[in-house]
Amino acid sequence: MTPPLFRVDTVPAVGETAVLDGTEGRHAGSALRVRPGENIRVGDGRGAVADCTVLTSGPGRVEAEVLALDVVARPTPLVTIVQALPKSERSELAVELATEAGADRIVPWQADRCVSRWAGPKLDKGRTKWANAARAAAKQSRREWEPEIGGLLDSTALTALVADEVGAGAAVLVLHEDGAAGFADAVTAAGPVERILLVVGPEGGVSDAEIDSLTHVGARAVVLGPEVLRTSSAAAVALGALGVLTRRWARAGTTLDPSAPPPRK
Repeated sequence: MTPPLFRVDTVPAVGETAVLDGTEGRHAGSALRVRPGENIRVGDGRGAVADCTVLTSGPGRVEAEVLALDVVARPTPLVTIVQALPKSERSELAVELATEAGADRIVPWQADRCVSRWAGPKLDKGRTKWANAARAAAKQSRREWEPEIGGLLDSTALTALVADEVGAGAAVLVLHEDGAAGFADAVTAAGPVERILLVVGPEGGVSDAEIDSLTHVGARAVVLGPEVLRTSSAAAVALGALGVLTRRWARAGTTLDPSAPPPRK
């Protein structure tokens, strides 16, 4: 089993001691009850990750020796998920699933048809919940990079963001059940771009006015598949498809070619 991953502000050098205290110390020492001699990993959420052996363990503090250190590059292309605010019971679930599926950045969007509304104290509270959900999911899925949670956008701000991204060479795809293009075809047509922005609408769907504004500045409305997905799961499914259609899931010594025949057993 892959050793558990814990977050630290800075990953120590090889031979030095990593200290887990506070929330991470309680999680490691009290909840998971790691013991001296066990292997764990520590990472800063920005690509640096170390393999460690536990030296001492207590209810709220764990010390571990760093045995090996690696700095992992982000996968390419980078993927930003613009997520329309789901209903409260599914809001954090959307972030968890997108994080586990590999989102590099998640931006909340106050779409026209969102039932949930972030305003006043709810704004900071909502972003904090999303950041906490992303951190927990990144640790659970052993991710070296933790996704950034962007600031809340309304539809006007989203249109401006899309225009900037398209102008910088990114591919922008709006998931829509009536999209004119298929998801795989649109990704293939975009070619080897460095960045992809995926727009996920709310439960009621992206409005006609929003679709018109986004496609006018260069986004493409695409249909992901034959099923109509919930807003909380659509990003994760799309990220899985991108893992196969692009180099995001490639590892050293592997080749991802959807047209190649499967290996013989």
